Amino acid sequence: MMFNLTLYFVIVNIFINIMTVSVTTNYLNDRTTMVHLFEWKWNDIANECEKFLGPMGYAGVQVSPIQENVIIDSRPWYERYQPISYLWQTRSGNKEEFQSMVFRCNNVGVRIYVDIVLNHMSADHINAIGTGGSRANPSTRHYPMVPYNQTHFHSICQVNDFQNIENVRNCELLGLHDLDQSQEYVREKIIEVLNKLIETGVAGFRIDAAKHMWPEDLAIIYSRIKNLNVLHRFAPNSRPFIFQEVIDYGGEIVSKYQYNKLGAVTEFRYGREISNSLRGRNLLKWFINWGEAWGLLPSTDALVFIDNHDTQRTLGDIPLTYKTSKLYKMAVAFMLAHPYGYPRVMSSFSFNSFEDGPPCDSYHNIISVSINGDKSCDNGWVCEHRWRQIYNMVGFRNFVGSTNLVNWWDNGSNQIAFCRGNRGFVAINANSMDLKQTLHVCLPAGTYCDLISGEAINKTCTGKSINVDTHGKAYIEILNNELDGVLALRGDVKVA
Repeated sequence: MMFNLTLYFVIVNIFINIMTVSVTTNYLNDRTTMVHLFEWKWNDIANECEKFLGPMGYAGVQVSPIQENVIIDSRPWYERYQPISYLWQTRSGNKEEFQSMVFRCNNVGVRIYVDIVLNHMSADHINAIGTGGSRANPSTRHYPMVPYNQTHFHSICQVNDFQNIENVRNCELLGLHDLDQSQEYVREKIIEVLNKLIETGVAGFRIDAAKHMWPEDLAIIYSRIKNLNVLHRFAPNSRPFIFQEVIDYGGEIVSKYQYNKLGAVTEFRYGREISNSLRGRNLLKWFINWGEAWGLLPSTDALVFIDNHDTQRTLGDIPLTYKTSKLYKMAVAFMLAHPYGYPRVMSSFSFNSFEDGPPCDSYHNIISVSINGDKSCDNGWVCEHRWRQIYNMVGFRNFVGSTNLVNWWDNGSNQIAFCRGNRGFVAINANSMDLKQTLHVCLPAGTYCDLISGEAINKTCTGKSINVDTHGKAYIEILNNELDGVLALRGDVKVA
């Protein structure tokens, strides 16, 4: 058995090496950061692209699954991950609304990335009906609107042994009926959906549950996806940005390194390590060599985030979320200031229990996002991407670009600071004591506005003003009792 498993890995590695692809985000050149507008309606996303995301420099949006999903009585969030057909009809909207959203977002330089479910169909549901009115009989694996029948699925078994590679990839995750992507018919159905989305103008895909599919099958599927549609302002021969969900904290037989030659991979350890440190379980000073040295993927292969729609609801070791706002803003600020990976910002709806779905009316229709005068959201939407401390750091990352991290400073504990070339500076205080230091901020002399506590309006800082002397040094103060534990400067946000 050991020989067979070893031989399998050798063959797969040879195959994957042949199929290796370069990772390109397809962002506009001056943009760097994606936001996940979780469970937003297509029309609301289009409006957000035009009114906020484009003007604020966001690069792209990860949207919720577009496939028609089974309707579950309580309407939990996870019904979106139980497809019943490949029709483009969900509570977020219909096909025409989706196409309009993609066009409008591309028109203002914001790319669309679809969260796509290819691993499975729905779990068993009696009298199953979908959000587009389609019917199916999941218990017999009969999905007539695709169509799929029982011959298109793996044998019935449950994922219960993460040291058994066949169990992980051929059995049903949480009872979700597991498609057999080694079959040409199944591949054709999947590729058809992906290529229709490419024709519509999307820039790439999040591959849900990639960990539970064989890399060699995914490689074949990816190779048959069309180039991006040049009518939506993509360069000729551009390939979709693919980022694959592979939950890998170590210790299992399936590894993120089995997938990163196919495309980017979601680096789950990223948010966990940063959250642990800011909660006092580690010291920020150790982040001086943050990245591959910590066992993370190569930077060019890593889609990074502090939390996502799954980890927010995980029992036990939950990462920082909007519910711990001060620490969360610090974590996101570090992510956006540090050059490692492709960052994704979370935009949540408020929830109290694991199953809670998006804000909806008495008929279970999703309620549109309401925007307040201070840019914040209402109607049960959290909209972390609209928090000043976060959208200003998106602008920071855009401005510093590919500059190196230099002039690292720490106090031997949980106070750190660093520069991004000569274009930006960040300081973080996660200690229980005040940070009061004169530091080299790598910027020309002048008076700069802190991006975290305020903004520059009419040549005035609404928050902290930082005076940089002719030697590039400044007095930096972050008191322990302040609302924010971060200070950030960028070279073009100055008042004198």
